[in-house]
Amino acid sequence: MAETIAVLPPAVPIAPVLPRVEPKTLFIVAWALCLVFYFLQYALRSAPGVMIPELTTAFGLTTLGIGSLLGLYYYTYAAFALVSGASLDRYGAKMPVFIGILATAIGSVLFGLGSMSMAEGGRLLQGAGSAFAFTAAVYLAVHGFSAKWLATAVGVTQLAGMLGGFAGQFAVSPLVHGPLPWQSFWLWSGAVLVVLALVALAVTPSRGEPATGGFWSMFAPYKVVLTNPQSYLCGVIGGLLFMPTTIGDMIWGVPFLPQGLGVPSGEAVMRASMVPLGWVIGAPLLGYLADRIGRRKPVLFGGIGLMLISGIGIAYFGEIIPPYLGGLLFGIGSGAAMIPYTIIKEANPDKVKGSATGAMNFLVFSLSAFLAPVFGLVLMRLSGGNALTLADFRTANGIWVGAILLSLVLTFFLRETGTGRRA
Repeated sequence: MAETIAVLPPAVPIAPVLPRVEPKTLFIVAWALCLVFYFLQYALRSAPGVMIPELTTAFGLTTLGIGSLLGLYYYTYAAFALVSGASLDRYGAKMPVFIGILATAIGSVLFGLGSMSMAEGGRLLQGAGSAFAFTAAVYLAVHGFSAKWLATAVGVTQLAGMLGGFAGQFAVSPLVHGPLPWQSFWLWSGAVLVVLALVALAVTPSRGEPATGGFWSMFAPYKVVLTNPQSYLCGVIGGLLFMPTTIGDMIWGVPFLPQGLGVPSGEAVMRASMVPLGWVIGAPLLGYLADRIGRRKPVLFGGIGLMLISGIGIAYFGEIIPPYLGGLLFGIGSGAAMIPYTIIKEANPDKVKGSATGAMNFLVFSLSAFLAPVFGLVLMRLSGGNALTLADFRTANGIWVGAILLSLVLTFFLRETGTGRRA
């Protein structure tokens, strides 16, 4: 019998299963939601500056005590900056953004409950959750925008934050000193953040490929970032430029003007709010300039110089410089603090972008966590426990002048990373 030979059809090649790629539009929409989150958390960061009399009375705190309570924010912000960067590189933005907003919401509610232990826990949670805002916004911007506009996108991101810082002083002060008790402000803020968390969870793109490796493996990118000396330079320079704004203005700016210069309280809030308003102008403007000329360091030098001149004017010649102008110019110059965030991303490989921003935030806000209570202690020692005077503030403000000068020196050691650099 003849053998029957089965003829099989030709093999059909099987295409490899590729990870799903989300369109850039979704990343841009999610980035916009992160801008809202960044705006709100910055408002919560700066709002206590206009509530210091109420907080001092409610919790029975000294000058040092109120500085320490508000400074708790920076401890968890710095620590969770590392967690946020690593989790973004490993899991994508969807769940980290949701968890960050929700933690900030719970922290806001706890702070508004009025007891000391709740306020401490709330401030710690606010810092932990807020650490995801800027890191996630930059992560999403990298995926949504072309590389040539990275510094501009980072600048616009910080614009949203500092607009929140401006609102936390300018808009919150008439609310808590008028129709809304200070506790209610924190409770309503928590409710708004819960709604934002749910919207962000629905909109933010998922990671296109599953994460591999154990939990601790997600911190592996930090080995790349933290063995690069340029990363430390970026972090320290950024931290030195942030502190005069986040601590000097947002916590102590409002007390300085009435107690030091005799400015009426309402006007003091408006003048202090000029600094974050200046950031709103300076951060995107200086970011755009750095992209336009393709170089980072000249713009950074210019911003530091403007900070130094205007900062000295505010601290030591506040009686003679035009009201509002000094704070506005100082804020515009402070926008240069965002340029090291661009440099650290360009100085490290593409695969560690989230971790680079996390490391940057860790270094920046570790300095703020250290200096917030130190500045309060210096003021208390100078005043001897009595009412603060102009001389006390001027002596303590030497800390910020020194920080800006040190950042100027360290910038000389930064490597230029812009597209216009010479080979």
